Amino acid sequence: MGKINIIELDHIVLNVSDIDRALKFYTEVLGLKGERVDEFRAGEVGFPSVRITDKTIIDLFPNKDRASDTGPEKTVRNLNHFCLVVGAESFSGIVDYLAEHHVTVREGPVSRWGAQGRATSVYFLDPDGNEVEIRCYAPTPLTAS
Repeated sequence: MGKINIIELDHIVLNVSDIDRALKFYTEVLGLKGERVDEFRAGEVGFPSVRITDKTIIDLFPNKDRASDTGPEKTVRNLNHFCLVVGAESFSGIVDYLAEHHVTVREGPVSRWGAQGRATSVYFLDPDGNEVEIRCYAPTPLTAS
């Protein structure tokens, strides 16, 4: 695999202390449309989202009041993680590519929901300890490396 070709921002995940307050701010003040709100309130999904564009969302993740997450050096901050989208050609072999660049995959490949529906994702930390998700919406096997 050559170079990764990032093609768009999919979503960011904010840790929020009060889901209702955050939803009110993003929907009423900023005018974004809430998504999966009813499903969240019914306990069917872990968090609601607000839509920025047809391809970009902000997930509002309930703050768990933890000092740190599992895994090396990740500290829970306001920004949980951000997600970048790649095509199938960049995702194929992503685990090996990251390993070649001394980047440890914390999770994945795994199927996750995002701004455009289900995709296959891998998670890792940048040099400052920020969690990055790279995902591919093209059909890819979850066991691919």
